[in-house]
Amino acid sequence: MAEAGAARRKREPRAAPAASAARGVRQPAEAALLDSLIHHRLRLGILSALAATEALAFGDLKGILGASDGNLSVHARKLEEAGYVTCTKTFDGRRPRTEYRLAPRGRQALTRYLNHMEALIRATRGTLGR
Repeated sequence: MAEAGAARRKREPRAAPAASAARGVRQPAEAALLDSLIHHRLRLGILSALAATEALAFGDLKGILGASDGNLSVHARKLEEAGYVTCTKTFDGRRPRTEYRLAPRGRQALTRYLNHMEALIRATRGTLGR
C-alpha cells in the first residue's frame, strides 16, 4: 500500500540530461542538471524578458516573444504554478489587463539555470580543439 501512495505523489520535474555527459565528457558538478521547466524556448524567453524589466503586460510579452495567445498563456501558467512568475489581472477601464512579474524564486531558478548553461559551455569549448 505504501508503494501506491508513493506512486501518486507529485514528482519534481526531471532535469534534461547534459549533452556532454552523453559523449563521456567530464563536466563540472553544477552543470550536471538543468531545470527542465526553464529549458523550453518560450519559458526561457518569458523569464529572460521579465528579468530585464519590472513587469510586462501579456500583450507586450506576446509581442517580444512572437507567441500566440494560447501558447503564451499555457507556458506562463506553468511558470506561475512553479512560483517562478506572478500574474496580476486587473481592468483598465473595461479592458482586462494581465501583468507578469518575475518572482524571487524565478530569479533564483533563472540564475541557477544560466550558471548551469555557462558551465556546460565552458566544458564544451574545451573539447572543440580536439
